[in-house]
Amino acid sequence: MNLAVMPGEFYGLLGPNGAGKTTTIKMIVGLLRPDSGTAGIGDINTWEHPTDAKRRIGVLPEEFNLYERLTGAELLDFTAAIHGLPKAQAASRRQELLALLDLEDSSRTVIGDYSRGMRKKVALAAAVIHAPPVLFLDEPFEGVDAISARLIRQLLQRYTESGATIIFSSHVMELVERLCTRIGIMVGGQLIIEATPQDLLARYEASTVEDAFLAAVGASDTTEGLEWLANSSG
Repeated sequence: MNLAVMPGEFYGLLGPNGAGKTTTIKMIVGLLRPDSGTAGIGDINTWEHPTDAKRRIGVLPEEFNLYERLTGAELLDFTAAIHGLPKAQAASRRQELLALLDLEDSSRTVIGDYSRGMRKKVALAAAVIHAPPVLFLDEPFEGVDAISARLIRQLLQRYTESGATIIFSSHVMELVERLCTRIGIMVGGQLIIEATPQDLLARYEASTVEDAFLAAVGASDTTEGLEWLANSSG
């Protein structure tokens, strides 16, 4: 597949389970070596210059591994130190992120005691604390409540307004439609279409991105053959 995301885009990478979205993101950010071809950030090849590439990105993977014996504040301080931020700047950014994501009250609680939604928020804060120009998000809204989802959405909107680039994989079509400037749909490891949300709706004569997505991948919404479910209350 050939995939190019332009600076400043909020790019939504969609596809059924097993389409290759997470694999693609892992190859771009340096977590999974491609069998062939190249992947990079700007003019930096991820696999030839991994350290340079990783300085320019933030990553929120679908399954995140966090230091569970650190507190939320300690994790952000540690991440900022890895990226070489001065202590005063790191402390200021940490407090802003904790406040924005409603994590101030739990900032001194160890991450091992965090809920999944809290873990996702602190992992996102760690991904952006060094202000990378490119941010990769794999299912950032999975397992979070409506309040947390709104806070994450507000952070991402502010981030793109600053000119950052976001590559975003999600099954929450309403948010894809609301946030993304361009959408790519994958099936079986192939990128079958790229379009703006508006062009995608027009192409499939759909009223929502979800309907257009289902049409693009050839999904069926029939439940024929499950008549016995109608008798479940008997």
